Amino acid sequence: MVSRLQRRLESHEVKGIDMSPLLDVVFILLIFFIVSTVFVKETGVEVDKPQAISAQKLDQMAIMLAITQTNDVMYDNANIGVNGVRSTVEQLLMKEPRPVVIQVDKAVRSEVLVEVIDEAKLAGAATVNIATRKP
Repeated sequence: MVSRLQRRLESHEVKGIDMSPLLDVVFILLIFFIVSTVFVKETGVEVDKPQAISAQKLDQMAIMLAITQTNDVMYDNANIGVNGVRSTVEQLLMKEPRPVVIQVDKAVRSEVLVEVIDEAKLAGAATVNIATRKP
């Protein structure tokens, strides 16, 4: 005696594997990785950094500023100048306290570097670091 369920299962042909649960899991993982990714705004310019033996890696959430060979101060691919450092850093520090990292070209005068460090400190930055590369 064959039950109705068994007859229905036998009459129903399996044509393939259902991929929708697998796609659901893949999309959930994709959303998780997109949401949990840390987005760091780069300065947008290439700077020839000086070497330092004591170079260390810093937090990924640092505010990155760059001073180019032509003494342009860059943030997020925009030339903010020395006068724009304070307002830019103040706005970024309102969200959360973060360190400031300055990428300085070797050819930049120390006077410009000191002005940028002063502006960042006046904006409320607790720590201001200078980016270097290991020899």
